[in-house]
Amino acid sequence: MAQVLIRNLDPKLVDRLKDRAAEHGRSLEAELRAILEAAAAMDLVEARALAARIRRRLSGRAHSDSAALVSEDRCR
Repeated sequence: MAQVLIRNLDPKLVDRLKDRAAEHGRSLEAELRAILEAAAAMDLVEARALAARIRRRLSGRAHSDSAALVSEDRCR
């Protein structure tokens, strides 16, 4: 089996992943493996179908202008 090392992860991200693992009754390593397997298993057709479902779910909602949000964030 291959091994992968990921450096410089935000500690808050690691904490969220640990919480997610605990919710699923898995170790952090097992949770990360499951996340990676699910991400790698999705092909382009599935990804497009998922995107379409998300677009349908969000249709009709008012969304803010992302350019305005970026500009506002840069002014901080």
